[in-house]
Amino acid sequence: MKRLILTMTFLVFMSLNSVGALANNTSSKYGVAISGDGELIAYGISGGGETALIFIHGWSLDSRLWQNQLGYFSQQYQVITMDLAGHGNSSFNRKEYTMVAFANDIKAVIEKEQLDSVILVGHSMAGGIIAEAAKLMPKKVKGIIGVDTSQNVALEFPQSELDLMTKPFEEDFQGGISVFVKDSLPKEVDAELLHWVTQDMASAPPTIAINQFRHYLGQYVSGKASRVYESVNVPVVLVNARLWPTNSEENKKHIKDYSIYYIEDSGHFPMLEKPNEFNTILMEAVKSVK
Repeated sequence: MKRLILTMTFLVFMSLNSVGALANNTSSKYGVAISGDGELIAYGISGGGETALIFIHGWSLDSRLWQNQLGYFSQQYQVITMDLAGHGNSSFNRKEYTMVAFANDIKAVIEKEQLDSVILVGHSMAGGIIAEAAKLMPKKVKGIIGVDTSQNVALEFPQSELDLMTKPFEEDFQGGISVFVKDSLPKEVDAELLHWVTQDMASAPPTIAINQFRHYLGQYVSGKASRVYESVNVPVVLVNARLWPTNSEENKKHIKDYSIYYIEDSGHFPMLEKPNEFNTILMEAVKSVK
């Protein structure tokens, strides 16, 4: 009963919160799924079709990241955007924000909507998440598409290097985010886009965001970033920018069915920087999975 009341309260909050992440979508339906650890996962649905595309945002972002993709892809597919736990309109009660826990957030939405054929599209941190989700649901996930992610799944570095990368965010979270976003975009990027991404990422609770960051890059300390693909038997497609070089030769050693598309002259957020070109390339990637 307590969980039912909490869920109903959350749904009312979402309907009233018109300035929230999901309210900027063109989705025709909103929902809440309950993840395995009880976290409430907010999502929106538009379009229709036998295959569902589930778009997963990256670190310290939310479902608004995909605002330029909804109308385009919902013409042919059922499109779902969601906020992972600790992001956007979803709940923030998890103690450890692991990639497996995030994969269970996706599982909760898939099960709630009774989906049988899904292609997962994940940006940045979500590259590792969608790999875990494919491992978790091999019969339902037909393919995964990473967006500017997984440049080298075999990359490994020591814990000391991860601590060094985390330090700027621990000392000054908003300042660290500002530098990160600026370095992730071309110098000539639109000032409004730079401001939007910076503010969205910097609005996250620092403790939660840093926990996510450590788990995300911790895969490259433990070696799990490549090992997860031992259990991934569906097509893995990347749509990457060239800001950070992608080592496809190394990726092919660990990923059974691997292919890559490049989007030129873009930074880390091609879905926002060059939405029309990105949509065309991503559609090609989706068709290649089918």
